[in-house]
Amino acid sequence: MSELATSLCRCHSQKAYQDCCKPIHTDPKCALTPEQLMRARYCAHELRLVDFVVHTYHSSCNAITEADAIAESVHGEWKKLEVVSTEPGKDDNEGYVTFNAYFIEDKRQYSFTEKSRFVREDDQWFYIDGEMYDYPLPVKKREIGRNDPCTCGSGKKYKKCCGS
Repeated sequence: MSELATSLCRCHSQKAYQDCCKPIHTDPKCALTPEQLMRARYCAHELRLVDFVVHTYHSSCNAITEADAIAESVHGEWKKLEVVSTEPGKDDNEGYVTFNAYFIEDKRQYSFTEKSRFVREDDQWFYIDGEMYDYPLPVKKREIGRNDPCTCGSGKKYKKCCGS
């Protein structure tokens, strides 16, 4: 088994890569929530999976024509992801994820904060656009009850899934 398969996922979920973003990198339809896709997209930046990032943009974004610029972004020195919040959209096929991302450029650390919008088409989530903030937002600890839905998106109760 490779070191990457047994190491913690680069999306900072505290789960093993093989149990977190790897299935989504293999098949993007495995992302059951906008947060899962957003984490997999961030992880793809750290792992330099340009094609995954390009193909998880919504078709209206014409990401194929911007592939060189996307590749340049992906090949940056990404360091950390913090999910600030998630919220539903106008219906079950839209959702938002607000996050802080940290990277190194010219030996200095920078960050940006974005509220990303995701849409689901044909049972697959896609990134469509985002609103940037000028400052990092504080990350609130989520209080997860034993009977709440699991944050991994499995559809199980937390106590029967990641909380066990």
